[in-house]
Amino acid sequence: MFKEAGFFKELSVTRQKIHQFPELSGKEFLTTQFIKSYLETEGIRILDTKLKTGLVAEVGVNTGKVIGLRADIDALPVQEATNVSYRSKNKGVMHACGHDFHTASLLGAAKLLKQKEQEIPGKVRFVFQPAEEIFQGAKSVIENIDFQDWDALVGFHNSPTLPLGVVGQGITKQTANVDRFLVTVHGTGTHAAHPEQGSDPIVTGAQIITNLQAIVSRHLSASEKAVVSVTHVKAGETWNVIPDQFIFEGTVRTFHPTVRQKIHQMIDRIVKNTADNYQQIARVDWVVGPSSVENHKDLTQKITPVLANVAKEIVTLPPSLGGEDFAYYQEHVPTYFAWIGTGTKFPLHHPAFTVDDRALVYSVNYYLQAVDALLA
Repeated sequence: MFKEAGFFKELSVTRQKIHQFPELSGKEFLTTQFIKSYLETEGIRILDTKLKTGLVAEVGVNTGKVIGLRADIDALPVQEATNVSYRSKNKGVMHACGHDFHTASLLGAAKLLKQKEQEIPGKVRFVFQPAEEIFQGAKSVIENIDFQDWDALVGFHNSPTLPLGVVGQGITKQTANVDRFLVTVHGTGTHAAHPEQGSDPIVTGAQIITNLQAIVSRHLSASEKAVVSVTHVKAGETWNVIPDQFIFEGTVRTFHPTVRQKIHQMIDRIVKNTADNYQQIARVDWVVGPSSVENHKDLTQKITPVLANVAKEIVTLPPSLGGEDFAYYQEHVPTYFAWIGTGTKFPLHHPAFTVDDRALVYSVNYYLQAVDALLA
C-alpha cells in the first residue's frame, strides 16, 4: 500500500483547490481545464473525444487488457456552510457530495500509474465524468467512447457514514433505480378573497402530495424497500392571488423492476384521479434515471481479495437507496463499484458536508489495487 506522506499532502492541496471552485453539472469547464493541465504536466495522454466537459486519459505502452477508472467531477447547487479555509468561492455551488475527493483520488492514481507506465501489462484509462448529479454524464461518455476494447471499469463513492478507511461493498445491488417526476396541476386563478370564482390548484396539488405518501406505506409490502419523495414545490407569486398553476417534483427510488413500474402507474393514477375530483387537469412528466448498480461477478471475485491490502476493514452493505449513473456503464462494460469511508459528521448533500483528506490514502490505493488485480 502506497503511503508516502509528501505525495498525499500535495494531493490534499489539489483536492482543496478543486473544492474551492465547484461547478454545476454540464458546466464543469474550469474543472475540466484544471484536470487536463494536471495530467498534461504529468505527461499523461488525453484521448480525443467530443465531450464538452470532462475528459478521458490513458497510460500504458504495452498491449494487453484495458482497465478503466472513473471519477465524477460535478458539484451541487448548495450554499456551503462549512468553516474550512478552502470553502467554495462560487456562491450557491458546493462539492457537497465529495466529487472533489473522487477527482483528486483519480488524479493521484493516474500520477502514480504514469510513473510505472513501462511495467503496466496493458492500458489504464481514466474517466473524469461530468454531470453525475443529473444522471447525464455517463450517457455523454458512452456516446463519445467505444467501450469495445475495455475489459473493466471501476468506480467508487465516498461514504461519510463509514469509518475512515473502511471499504464497503454490496452482495448484489449497490444502489437503487432512480426516477424523477414533475407534476403540473392546471387550475383557474382568481382573487384570494373569492376562491369560488376560480379553481384553486394549490388545494389539489397539496391533496395529491398527501395521497402519494400512501403508496409505500399502504400499497407495498413492508419488506420492500422503496421511497417516494416530493422535494420541490412552486405555486403563485404573491399573498392575495390564487394562481392558475401548481408544480411539484420529486423522486422515486426502488430496487425491483416490477415495483418501479407499479409506483409509476400509481403516481400517474393518483395525480389524474385527484385532479379529476377537483375538476382540474394534471400532467406527470417522467425522467427515467439509472437502474441499480450491480457489480460484475468476475470483477468482484478478483477485486474483493485485494481490498484487504487497502481497507482497515471490509464490510458488506445493504443496497443503498441513493442513485448512481455509473449504472449506465454496466450495459457496455463489466463494472465494479465500492464505498470508501471518510467517517465525517454530515451526510452527503448537506451544506456542512466535508471529507477527511486522510481518506485519500485509501481511495488512491483502491484504484491501484483494482488495476493490479484486473491486469494480473
